[in-house]
This record gives sequence, C-alpha cells and structure tokens, in this order.
Amino acid sequence: MKTDSILQEVLEKIEPPFSEITIMQEALDDFKTRFKEFLEIEKINAELFVGGSFAKKTLVKKDKYDADIFVRFDKKYPDSEISTLTEKVLKKFEGVTKIHGSRDYFQVKINDNFFLEIVPVCKVKDPMKSRNITDLSSSHVKYINKKIKSQKILNDIKLAKAFCHAHHCYGAESYINGFSGYSLELLVYYYGGFIKFLKEMVKVKDEKLVIDMEKYYKNKKEVLLDLNGSKLISPIILIDPTYKHRNALAALSKETLSKFQKECRAFLKNPSVKKFEEKKTDLEKIKKNALSKEQEFILIETKTLKQAGDIAGSKLLKFYNHLEKEIKKYFKVKKKGFNYNKKNSARYYFVCENRGEILVRGPSIKDEKNVLAFEKKHKDYFTKQGKIYSKKVIDFTLKEFILKWNVKNKVKIKEMYIDNLEIIEN
Repeated sequence: MKTDSILQEVLEKIEPPFSEITIMQEALDDFKTRFKEFLEIEKINAELFVGGSFAKKTLVKKDKYDADIFVRFDKKYPDSEISTLTEKVLKKFEGVTKIHGSRDYFQVKINDNFFLEIVPVCKVKDPMKSRNITDLSSSHVKYINKKIKSQKILNDIKLAKAFCHAHHCYGAESYINGFSGYSLELLVYYYGGFIKFLKEMVKVKDEKLVIDMEKYYKNKKEVLLDLNGSKLISPIILIDPTYKHRNALAALSKETLSKFQKECRAFLKNPSVKKFEEKKTDLEKIKKNALSKEQEFILIETKTLKQAGDIAGSKLLKFYNHLEKEIKKYFKVKKKGFNYNKKNSARYYFVCENRGEILVRGPSIKDEKNVLAFEKKHKDYFTKQGKIYSKKVIDFTLKEFILKWNVKNKVKIKEMYIDNLEIIEN
C-alpha cells in the first residue's frame, strides 16, 4: 500500500494540468487547419498526423512541451523533395527553425512553453518500403492506441517516463543512449505495469534479453541471425511490433542500463517520491569533499558550433570521453560528470588523484634508431623483456596538464568539432 500511495502522489504531480492540455490542443488544431489550407493552395498531396506522447495520451508534465506533427507525403514525391516542400509551406508561419538530420525537419515555436516539431515523412503501408525510420511513426501511434486501453497502464507509462527522466535515462539521443518514449510504452504494456517493468529490468544480466511481443521469430537465435549487426549492440533487443527488422531499444547502452538498474533497485528497496525528482549535481559539495581527501577538482566548459540537439550533444560527449582517457594517463579519475545544456555547450567535472609516476614504454631494443631517440628524451631508463622503459614523475597539477594539453592539441580538438575549451573552476 505504501508504494501505491507514493505512485499516486507522483502521478498527481506529473499529470499535465487540464488547462495546459486545452491550450496546447487549441494551438495544435489551429496550426493543423492553417497548414492544411496552405497544402491545398500549393497543391501538395500530403496529410497531417499527430504523433508522440501527445497523441498516445502518455504526456508528462514539464516546463516546456512539444508535439510531433508528421506531414505524410504521397509516395509519388521523391524523398529528396519532401523536406523542401514542407519548408515551402512553413514559410507562411512565424518562429520556424530548420533542424538538419537524415531528413531535415522543423520546429515551430507556439509560445515560450510549447513548440511543434514538423516532420516530413513518406506515407507507407508496408514498413519494408519505408525510406526513413520516421516513416514508421504513425504505425507506432496506431499500435499503442490500439493495444493500450487501460488507464492504469497509461498512468504507469507516465510514471516510467518520469522515473527515467529523473535519472537521465530517458531519450534515444546518442548523448543519452537511453529509453525512448516508444520503447517505454511497449515495455510497460508488455510487463503489465510500472513496478513489474522495474523488477524485470533489474533481472537483465550480461546475456542479451530478447523481447518479441508479436512473436515474429521462432526463438532468440533466429532474432540474432536476422537483425542487422548494428541493431544487436544494445543489452536488450526489443523487436518493434510494427516492424520485425527493427530493434526499438537499439540506442540503449550497457552503461545507461546499469545506471537505470541501480536506481530501480534503490526504489524497489525503499520507495520514495524523491526517486522521481531529478537530482541536481552539487558541485560545491563534490569540490569540498575532493579537497578534504587532497584530490583535485576541476570544472570545464566546452563549446561546439554544431547544431544544437543530438548532433552537438554527441560531439560534446565524444570529446568528454576522449578527454577522460587523456587525463587517465597521468591521474586516477575518482569522480566525473557530464552535463549538456541541449544547446551548444557542455560542462564536465573531474575529481582526480595524481598517479605519482607512470611507466613510459619505449621501442624494442633491436630498434637502435628509436632507442637512441628514447634515451635522449628520457634520462633514466631501463630494459625489460626486450623493450626499453622509463619512469616519469607526475610533477604537474590537473589544471596544468589540461592547459598544456589544450594548447598542444588545438588541431585535434578542432577536428573533434570543439570550438572552445575553458576551465571554469578548479
């Protein structure tokens, strides 16, 4: 009963107010009416389809809302033209931003708290004939709306989304590698509720879990043989019930799943409303704790000129991982963190301990030319098992290392699409 009352309390907090839903619905209806009129004027054969959480009644309360509108073009239009045609219609609207991707789509700002994502797609009945993954979006909405009639399951899906969001596991973007909204809807429906979903996720081990809701395949082996190798990397393979050749959890990483499982265990052991609240990183506390242990703390901000969203986020995360590897050559990383602002910059923090000294491996002793070069560079050296080595004392701080590394690797940093690296605090 304690868990039920907690979930009910959370549900009341995450349920969007009726007044907000009404305002968004009116704005959505008005936009659709105007867009359809312009389609007729331009003699473009396309129809509108509302998708996402808004259409599936699984919307969760947040500061800013978005709704997906798919412009479904007749198959006579080449794939290369549908974004251009969509843009032609949207020129008649204000507050439009083009987002580049495998197929360009658009954002339309309705007000400070609500925007629309206008996604051009090809109208297909057979998923095998889809030209882009977004072409399947309408079938996702239809499947969820057909299968899920229970308000209890819809509520549990909202709880799952809120829980994942609170622990930074929500989103298929490459800088998150988490659960998409669609995958959560499928999983909660499949397992029959939020708590059952958490319990099953905790059970996932190193061996891949395969979920085939519509039983397209005879067994797990057949799945592994049929799916493209890139779709099999994730720790859970969730066969899309609308398209058997797609893994709806292809974006999920082992790291994100592991983090999610930790939070699942914590909630199941001690249910609390706070487990649905996003944790803010207390940098002052982390810094103070590091100093008390004579460890080094550093806060870095990096910027990229790449397009905000998945592209910028993935570049900033890739650089963060690369920088960590470089730091680890000379320091023990005790704690770290990555925070992307969903625009064009991110902040990283590292808590490190100096390694004292490291072993530098040189060439084979048979390589006389490079051995001589190694001996000139390193005063103290020795040979072991046919190779030459030297011990290097780490007599510089983390800040000094990063400043020097930043200057030395300007070209490499630019190649990784990082426009600026700045130490904010240390």
